[in-house]
Amino acid sequence: MTVISKKWKLFLYAFGAFGVNLLNLMVGSYLCSALIASGFGSAAIANQTFEGIDLVIPAVWSVFGIVAKILDGVIDIPMAQLTDKLRSRWGRRRPAIIMGLIPMIMAYCCFLIVPNSGVAHSVGNTIYFFVMLVIFYSSYTLTMVTYYATFTEIVDNERDRRFLTNTKSIADIFYFILGFALVPMMLKGINIRWVALIVLPLVLLMLIPIFFIKEKSTLEQPGEPKEEKVNLFQSLGYTLKNKDFVIWMIVYSFMTIGLQLFLSGINEYFSVSGMSMIYVMMASFGPVPLTFMLYNWLIDKKGFKFAYQFTLLVFALAMLAMFGISYFEGTTKLILSIVGGVISSFSIGAMFAVAYSIPSQLASDDEKKTGISHGAMYFAVQGLFSGVAAGIAGYGILTALKVSGLFGKPGTYYMTVISAVAVLIAFVLAFFLPKSIALLGKKGAKESGNPEDVIVDDTLEAEAINEKNN
Repeated sequence: MTVISKKWKLFLYAFGAFGVNLLNLMVGSYLCSALIASGFGSAAIANQTFEGIDLVIPAVWSVFGIVAKILDGVIDIPMAQLTDKLRSRWGRRRPAIIMGLIPMIMAYCCFLIVPNSGVAHSVGNTIYFFVMLVIFYSSYTLTMVTYYATFTEIVDNERDRRFLTNTKSIADIFYFILGFALVPMMLKGINIRWVALIVLPLVLLMLIPIFFIKEKSTLEQPGEPKEEKVNLFQSLGYTLKNKDFVIWMIVYSFMTIGLQLFLSGINEYFSVSGMSMIYVMMASFGPVPLTFMLYNWLIDKKGFKFAYQFTLLVFALAMLAMFGISYFEGTTKLILSIVGGVISSFSIGAMFAVAYSIPSQLASDDEKKTGISHGAMYFAVQGLFSGVAAGIAGYGILTALKVSGLFGKPGTYYMTVISAVAVLIAFVLAFFLPKSIALLGKKGAKESGNPEDVIVDDTLEAEAINEKNN
């Protein structure tokens, strides 16, 4: 693959998935919630649900949602193998992105159609939306696993890869601002079905990476050396044998439970807590480009583990503070909730960035050691872990909270407390991160005591090679 070195191209490349990610946000945070009216405040039902009734059976939908996320995670594995080993005259990555993009858009549009309109607790609706959810998640996975896999190939050094992943995180902040600040504004007067159609054209931004990716034909050519092939189980085995990656997956899963629980139930929470979702979300996401500079400064000075634990702790404290603020009233509640949102901004961008930076870096290091390119498998395995975690959070825990109550309040009122607990568990587990991850990005630090390990700071690489030769 042709390497991109110009920053403006990397900037555009990072924003290529903006629309695809936004559609995933719309499905997980709005369209799935729109199927069940229970758990919403009375003022939100008209526009935030499709028809103001429970179109699906909540208990069954909860199980189906978890199953869909697990299937999504399991399907990640063969899809990663598909994109890593795809043979075509156009290469591997562009055809795989297109193969995922088209059915994803179709499933998204079908999600806006209610087969048994006006029928509450419909078995047919429950099955129909489950099938659409599986198709959407599966095709979304193929698209994004392929896109993320290019992060190990479209750049050739850790510094540019870090710029790419950091810019991707900034792009995430913008689509979250659109999803959690501007979309709620539109929902003041437009039903969620029409809002979902309004944002749909943004998916065409994926044409940017499709245009920038330049690959040779992966069809075998006479006289050319054959590329070393590994089958699905070998590729999966290489990935799971990376103990550093497995430890990271455990930490990442608990962080995902906490983060996804909040993001999936954000509509319900603000509808019952009395806080302004628009103001809080603007306060949470607006300062992120600036607070992200603090995160990168901490990485340079202390390494990844310190910076990551800092963000986890800040997010957990922000969630607990948000719960406490909900007991205030009037202007005091508004001011405090905005302050709480600003505090959470110190963690949000970083929590998105780790989903790209760690797997891509570990995959790149693995490729240097083994000579085998299977970067998509790292993101696929991460997708499996995060899919299960997100399913537990967004469908298991959240649905249980929506249909229950505690101390005279809706169950969703206590969502932020559970989110904080999950993230604090990730904070504790992060103490066990290996040096290859803990010191990542720290200036002047090596990844471990192994002399074969690469230097984290690329500016020291030439000096290290000279010392080794001498």
